[in-house]
Amino acid sequence: MAAREEFDLSALATRSYPPARALAEPDCGLRTPFQRDRDRIVHSKAFRRLKHKTQVFVLPAGDHYRTRLTHTLEVTQVSRTVARALALNEDLVEAIGLGHDLGHPPFGHIGEEALDNCLADRFGQKFWHNEQSLRVVDVLEGDGPGLNLTEQVRDGIVGHSGRAQPPRTLEGWIVRLVDRIAYLNHDIDDAVRAGVLAQRDLPAGPIAILGQSGSRRIDTLVHDLVEHSQLAGRIVQGEEVGAAMGELRAFMFERVYLGPAATQERNRIVGAIRALFDHHCAHPELIPGSIPEGPLWRRVADHIAGMTDRFAVAQFEAITVPTAFSP
Repeated sequence: MAAREEFDLSALATRSYPPARALAEPDCGLRTPFQRDRDRIVHSKAFRRLKHKTQVFVLPAGDHYRTRLTHTLEVTQVSRTVARALALNEDLVEAIGLGHDLGHPPFGHIGEEALDNCLADRFGQKFWHNEQSLRVVDVLEGDGPGLNLTEQVRDGIVGHSGRAQPPRTLEGWIVRLVDRIAYLNHDIDDAVRAGVLAQRDLPAGPIAILGQSGSRRIDTLVHDLVEHSQLAGRIVQGEEVGAAMGELRAFMFERVYLGPAATQERNRIVGAIRALFDHHCAHPELIPGSIPEGPLWRRVADHIAGMTDRFAVAQFEAITVPTAFSP
């Protein structure tokens, strides 16, 4: 398989061999090291929980809204398309894409912000979901010892966020940029479905450049990314398309991510996260034994970040609703 990579991949692609793991393992005769990482992520409990974690709209009534899992699959699919077009390592982008959001807490970005504020106020600590994703694969999965992933996959997972140090591989850079492409376009789709936006509300300039539909916009963005990256020898967008995407992203923050609908839910989500946080700080004996020993702040953060939306709601109700009022 190593010989095949030399024939199939660009000189700029990350090679799968020799695998760089904290604990050395014998190679598999059927799968590359990055394929093995992919399989370990897909079979993890944290990956299965993504189907019940919010992307933008909290516990939506409809069946077709995105979840953290569908977002993860969309990022991975688009990233593989880009990697194949550039003759980069598809196995690596697939593993990074599938693992990049494993540490995201319940209730989307509002939940992440609320947990970060709780940790800062009480312990002077911070919470970033990309760092928590790395902690999931390094420590929390595999019943404690972690998944022993390769350094390149770990680097791509922690480096996918714009707040983090950039990834060291081109494959990691693909996931970092495609993450934005995917969530921007599917969040528009969900916002229109929810009645938060109408198609006519979208800013005319960026839409004229990128396209009227989500599929057309993704097609434009992917073609632009591939064409400019081929010329540059690194992962870059064209100036016009990149600026249009930035303007559309700013619009989404104003109208959706920080808009009236999100603000209406924000106070309730913040209240729920803070109640869960304070309760488990006061009663650490309630933290499951699957959470490893360590400082109180770390154990409480690990537990809350691992919750799905519906589990967090059930736990919040259990500690706030009087027993006599429970169904």
